[in-house]
Amino acid sequence: MLWIAVCDDEARECSSIAGKIRDILGEMKVSCTIRQFYSGQELLRSSENFDIIFLDIIMGGLDGMRTAQFVRQKSYDKLLVFISASRDYVFDAYDVEAFQYLLKPVEDRKLKRVLQKAVSKTEERSQAFIIVSRDRQKRKLFLDDIYYFEIRGRMVDAHGTGGVFSYYEQIGLLERELQGKGFFRCHKSYLVNLKYVDVYNRQELVLDSGERIAIAKRRHEAFCEEILKYMRDKGGIV
Repeated sequence: MLWIAVCDDEARECSSIAGKIRDILGEMKVSCTIRQFYSGQELLRSSENFDIIFLDIIMGGLDGMRTAQFVRQKSYDKLLVFISASRDYVFDAYDVEAFQYLLKPVEDRKLKRVLQKAVSKTEERSQAFIIVSRDRQKRKLFLDDIYYFEIRGRMVDAHGTGGVFSYYEQIGLLERELQGKGFFRCHKSYLVNLKYVDVYNRQELVLDSGERIAIAKRRHEAFCEEILKYMRDKGGIV
């Protein structure tokens, strides 16, 4: 199920784009929930967790670019699609790692291509997993559901959406297995999912859940490089 937000201060335009998205995803047999918002403030007040956000740039009050900046402060992994009647903001879109930039009036063919790419990206992200063992049984852990791994001696605690799952593993092997999968070992005891990092400083990072995790002094520079690389890889103009 995809959760999609469409934000445009012109109600008719907002409804039209939402309808096109619904029709195209219906043809693709992709289930979705679409919410319409008529201002950036209204979108930011929503507590729903959207996978894709379609944003008009030129809006009264809080414009689309500022709205996108606030969205990025809360989460790195949202797919942002700008919609505008002007090309003037294309380069500004790089600053908030936009997924795509569409010109009004939105052509069905281009919108379909963007949705196909977005669906593929979200499926790829949500299906990655590792196999772990406990009590002679194998278990699949979806990486998208893991906030961080905590190492306690020979035990590893996987903290995620389903609570905490503990199993035996060597930290070196786990770190190698997670290489290139959006995780970083910020401390000898923690491997964090960069997707869930909200803010950070030289001493610690704070996850979306509010949990605080220490950053080792010698790992701070590498952490900054890695999270910036993660942001670039998950965003940009395609």
